[in-house]
Amino acid sequence: MNCKTLIVPLMFAMVLSLTGVTAAVATGLPDSVEETPAFLRTVTQRLCPVADPDPAEIAGRLPVASVGSVKAMIIGGKAIGWRATLRVVGGELRIRQQSGRTFAVEFYRDLGKDALRPEMTARADRDCRIVNGRRLRYDASGRRDMLEHYGPDLANVERIEPLNPPMPAGRGRAGVLVALFDAGLNYTLPEFSTRLARAPNGRPLGFDFWEMDARPYDGNPARSPFYPIRHGTPVASVLVREAPDIRLLPYRYPRPDMQRMGNMVRAADANGARIVSMPMGSNRRQHWETFLAAARERPHMLFIVSAGNDGRNIDDVPVFPASASLDNMIVVTSSTAFGRLAQGSNWGPRSVDIMVPAENVDVIDFRGAAGKASGSSYAVPQVAALAARLLRRHPRWRAPDLKKAILDRARPSPYQRRPAVRYGWIPNPADDG
Repeated sequence: MNCKTLIVPLMFAMVLSLTGVTAAVATGLPDSVEETPAFLRTVTQRLCPVADPDPAEIAGRLPVASVGSVKAMIIGGKAIGWRATLRVVGGELRIRQQSGRTFAVEFYRDLGKDALRPEMTARADRDCRIVNGRRLRYDASGRRDMLEHYGPDLANVERIEPLNPPMPAGRGRAGVLVALFDAGLNYTLPEFSTRLARAPNGRPLGFDFWEMDARPYDGNPARSPFYPIRHGTPVASVLVREAPDIRLLPYRYPRPDMQRMGNMVRAADANGARIVSMPMGSNRRQHWETFLAAARERPHMLFIVSAGNDGRNIDDVPVFPASASLDNMIVVTSSTAFGRLAQGSNWGPRSVDIMVPAENVDVIDFRGAAGKASGSSYAVPQVAALAARLLRRHPRWRAPDLKKAILDRARPSPYQRRPAVRYGWIPNPADDG
């Protein structure tokens, strides 16, 4: 596991213009959800493999649609496969073949009024044998409710993964409140369920600003609705290990409308959080304007923010909010255990404040299994845990006091020839001796 900083991704979706579609009865398209597995098997058999496709070849192998174009997948200037989007009767196919590795096909059902809903995906190996599939189930309101996992036959459900479970019941507890701004949290795991911040009546606090409900469950489906990225849970596991007495206040960030970031800050403040753990960032400043405005208005709150993992100097090529100037923010990046800037981690003598060892960190993943993770995302919870322990010992402190105490621990790294950060290196943020 090598989970890096959560970057708010830009969605580059290419929908091809297709015409001349035949009737549904001649295509074998799924008239119902239950017919989708057989349909995906047919598509996989007809299209895998196509090593160097052109529109005519695709149309010949799958005559259910006219193909406008097929695009190569390019990495490092080299074509590694192809992808296409095919408009068909009843929905849309999104197909991707990575040469010599995998073939994947996704079916999106047409709901009318230009609305498409992801329904099912199948993946095949290099020999075009289907290895597994996943299907989304929806509740009565149309919200994603469950993710079914299938084996090679695409017929038997091997396990069901909830996507929006209720937060567990429980009682409130004492402890320093730390807000988590991330892709959510698997709050059903025992490591977190007993640490949730709660109202006096036991109601869990926190909120999902992505789907606008009170269930901030971990999952970022931006890259694939069938394979969501689970980022918040392993990051939070580092936080609770190094500050076990905290109360967790989880928030799921609002990728569909980043203007809600200001509301997220205001909600955390209203619930009493003075520390915010925030392993997030993106290249677009406009995504963060409401966050920056709300944070500046709350100088008592301290925001611990990741520098990112693009391997670049963010003084020159900014990442936000890390490159913004906020007095109540600490920007952190990852180092090796010996104090060298970690490979791939961002730096900046003006924009990045400190680095801490965050490579091959022990984590608990979304499933509750032990693993390892690296990157500046995992520097953030170490510093946030340090802030929480300081606040527990000094409950009257506010952001300026916490920030000064943390930065005072930093020192020049004897192994970093050129300064990569502004204040230096903290070899072990968990050491309170």
